[in-house]
Amino acid sequence: MEEINVEEMDLYEILDISPGAENVDIKKAYRKKALQCHPDKNPNDPGAAKKFHQLSKILEILTDQGARAAYDKVLKGRKEAAVRHKELDGKRRKLKEDLEARERQAQKKVFDAKTADQKLKEEIERLRKEGSREVEEEILNVLNTINEECNAKKCDGSNHRVKIKWSALKSDTNNGGYTQEMLHRFLSKYGDIQGLVVSSKRNGSALVEFRDKNAAQMAVDFELGLSQNPLKLEWVNLPPTSKSSNLVKDSDFESVTLMKLRQAEERKRLIAQMMEADRES
Repeated sequence: MEEINVEEMDLYEILDISPGAENVDIKKAYRKKALQCHPDKNPNDPGAAKKFHQLSKILEILTDQGARAAYDKVLKGRKEAAVRHKELDGKRRKLKEDLEARERQAQKKVFDAKTADQKLKEEIERLRKEGSREVEEEILNVLNTINEECNAKKCDGSNHRVKIKWSALKSDTNNGGYTQEMLHRFLSKYGDIQGLVVSSKRNGSALVEFRDKNAAQMAVDFELGLSQNPLKLEWVNLPPTSKSSNLVKDSDFESVTLMKLRQAEERKRLIAQMMEADRES
């Protein structure tokens, strides 16, 4: 899923909170927004899953002391620059932009100091690798609330949760070779994902919730993950019952075989892309 460009956004404004808000207020604002934009509440909005995912990333940054400090520095600098830029007339603005461009070029040649933007990107990358227990808890709280509401309405859209396990030692900082982004790319080809949480308490463990039963069932049946460290997927609860006892009829065998071949090729392509991205980084 495409990541948000936090350098260009006011995360406090998105959550409707002040820059000095405490963690408890940030979490409260997150829950309110997350419940509003959850895909179950917005079945006709194709971008609902993306908005829900972005809110979790915003929560992750604002509840981490290092990442928030880096973001606040970037936000302050951007606002101050916007004020200064607005005060300049057209001619002076052009001169200022030319001067700043020359200064940036000179700085690249003279020293290798970290800019505020670079520091923020490093903090976001750290969060991506380490995960956040606070964020996991808040996402699960929202999903549980959605489940309770859905159960009260006697719908089954919240019953499509799948446990994911793979081999990973407790001391393995690479978590067996899997990241949240990698899992999302593997699983999203089966259908819309409403929530994906990689456990920060225990390596080799994650939880995914799909929008519909068919997507969840296909992931359980077909997804293998990395060949050197396969995934094991199973339902959290028994899947919603259907009228047919067999998921695939004999007449559908050829279609399922072709589906498996396509998924295998897609998995190879994704792994190749991720390996290429790792080499470039």
